[in-house]
Amino acid sequence: MSTLKDRLTADMRAALKARDELTTSTLRMALAAVGTAEVSGKAKRELSDDEVVAVLTREAKKRREAATAFADAGRTEQAARESAEGEVLDRYLPRQLSDAELTELVTRALAAGGFTGKAQMGPAMKAAQAAVAGQAEGGRVAAEVRRQLGL
Repeated sequence: MSTLKDRLTADMRAALKARDELTTSTLRMALAAVGTAEVSGKAKRELSDDEVVAVLTREAKKRREAATAFADAGRTEQAARESAEGEVLDRYLPRQLSDAELTELVTRALAAGGFTGKAQMGPAMKAAQAAVAGQAEGGRVAAEVRRQLGL
């Protein structure tokens, strides 16, 4: 079992014992998403820590989007709950890069690969994503790559 998955399980049990309903339900949801990812495909397999982080990143993004949707609809209570769940998930994710750090990493990745134009957007994104290594959302990375390529 991956160490991050073990940590999620242990923290969920501790939250359950402490009667922390928000943390318990959020971690149960996260572990269910990890379990779903493990059984997707042809055969059940154990996820690596990086794959668990990817699942948690997707779940955190869902929470942010739901919080925005609820807030726009005037449902502040549900928006606050979704935001709180997102904060619980953020504890298990790598620190997100600042805009300056992201710009610097993307600049280095584009220079190393010699990417210059629109036709090279795909390979440039692949290089930038590898440089960022999950420390920034794909949308932020794509926007920075587009900006630097002049698109």
